[in-house]
Amino acid sequence: MAEHDNFITKAIKGYDYVLENGDPRVDGWFLMSSPMPSFIICMAYFIFVLMSPTFMKNRKPVKMKPVLIFYNFSMVALSGYMFYEFLMAGWLTGYSLGCQPVDYSNSPKAKRMARVSWLFFMSKFIELLDTVFFIMRKKFNQVSFLHVFHHGILPVSWWFGVKLVPGGFGTFHSMINSWIHFMMYMYYGLSALGPAFQKYLWWKKYMTTLQLVSTCTPMCDIPIHNISIHNKQIHSIPIHTYTV
Repeated sequence: MAEHDNFITKAIKGYDYVLENGDPRVDGWFLMSSPMPSFIICMAYFIFVLMSPTFMKNRKPVKMKPVLIFYNFSMVALSGYMFYEFLMAGWLTGYSLGCQPVDYSNSPKAKRMARVSWLFFMSKFIELLDTVFFIMRKKFNQVSFLHVFHHGILPVSWWFGVKLVPGGFGTFHSMINSWIHFMMYMYYGLSALGPAFQKYLWWKKYMTTLQLVSTCTPMCDIPIHNISIHNKQIHSIPIHTYTV
């Protein structure tokens, strides 16, 4: 019982520490005041996935070609924009492939990196629609454990990333991930347009390689959402794996 109480006390202290020592630049940004809204959304996502076979059992697959075309090309635009912003906020303007620390200043470039880190975090909620569309079309073979697990934990994981470290080397994976998503959603968008566009999908054979790159990139850094504190510098590298 004492150990249980000690664990709860430590958890509360850790939660308070995060809220008190987060980057003040993100205070007031949408969903950044507390991790609870992100956690609740993710829990609702898991519940929806668990209940979906029962919900769709006696229903026909939903035809949603126009929706898929709009969604995929919207994600192409968003992913392309984030990739550009990660480049211009640091990776083409002074960032190093070494141990790149977070710039917590209020310089225009540092704030630009914080903003695109937050936008990347928000995009993880939008990507939950990938699963929703699979389920509505009864493509349950696409709703694998890894797909659900990674889509479901990323919003919460990235909340801590943006709250504590909106910049630095952790954004390298985000930059690469944005480019890979740009290519993936372009592929899915063209596929949704129909057979007439199949000739533009000659690079289909490279899709698996892109997914493997997306999976392995964070493993080259730290294979877990790791937070370490040294001289008040917090380093955090979240994982993101895109599985379709």
